[in-house]
Amino acid sequence: MKFTLFNLQIVLLACLLAFAYANEEAEVVKEFSEVNAEDFKYGLELTNKIRAEQEGHLQDKDNWIVKGEYEYISKEGKPIKVTYTADEHGYHPHVEQ
Repeated sequence: MKFTLFNLQIVLLACLLAFAYANEEAEVVKEFSEVNAEDFKYGLELTNKIRAEQEGHLQDKDNWIVKGEYEYISKEGKPIKVTYTADEHGYHPHVEQ
């Protein structure tokens, strides 16, 4: 599976939906974004200890190389951190609990 712009949008949407679901009236502590034609990066940190950062660049006409991480506190009170890369070979997450 090629990692195309459409796949990138799906991954970003899934992350944002997860944050919105977990967000119980949290406020933004830190936020940044930079989007260009061939690269991007963004970050978000909320008062409820949800944090996300992602960056990527266009490898060629159709493929992006993306890396990032997000972390949050589970409903059981455990910190969860997911680091990942995504490329023309797919999405490669690593979960730390």
